[in-house]
Amino acid sequence: MKSAVETLNPTRVKLTIEVPYEELKPSIDAAYKTIGSQVQVPGFRKGHVPTRIIDQRVGKGAVLQEAVNEALPEFYGKALEESGVRPLSQPEVDVTEVPLEEGQQLAFTAELDIRPEITLPDFSAITVDVDTVEVADEDVQANITQLQERFGTLVGVERPAEQGDFVSIDIAATIGDEEIDSASGISYEVGSGTMLPGIDEQLVGMSEGETKIFTSPSPAASTRVRTPRSP
Repeated sequence: MKSAVETLNPTRVKLTIEVPYEELKPSIDAAYKTIGSQVQVPGFRKGHVPTRIIDQRVGKGAVLQEAVNEALPEFYGKALEESGVRPLSQPEVDVTEVPLEEGQQLAFTAELDIRPEITLPDFSAITVDVDTVEVADEDVQANITQLQERFGTLVGVERPAEQGDFVSIDIAATIGDEEIDSASGISYEVGSGTMLPGIDEQLVGMSEGETKIFTSPSPAASTRVRTPRSP
């Protein structure tokens, strides 16, 4: 087998591969054996049909097609190895010659994308200037606090609630004697100002199990806060 490489562009090549009849013959013999085990010919057992009978019944073209289909991947792989081509895509194969008899050859082409050759510059002469970075203690502390807030875990404490504590509360809102809303087990950060107006002032100083009633300016409702648990 011999092969040649034609560069179509920096990332695509065309392989031309020629295989002598002698190198293809083992695949042709295997094709005869495969087809012979599949066809039924009166007077012959399966697998023992002579090649000339197979040519008459099935056709030499079918045998060669079977042989070429089985042999192409092997010859293509050898051509890649010999040429050093590193493929990036499946090849587009075109069979240009089929050996109908001894002395002829199998020839096919394969176009494919390849890895481009990249020449790296000499990095030894390149210098890089890095600006000096000054980090203040406040910046370090701010990042530590941020990490603590992201990854820290809550731990229960036995003391009245303070600003910044997380508490678990049961809350109920009423207008007059009518309860309009309620919720249980709410986790809330004291002092965050993200709940009812006035609730932060009520929670500061409360202990576990304590209940308070206060009037929220918005909405106009009497709110009862119960069972804070400060971490």
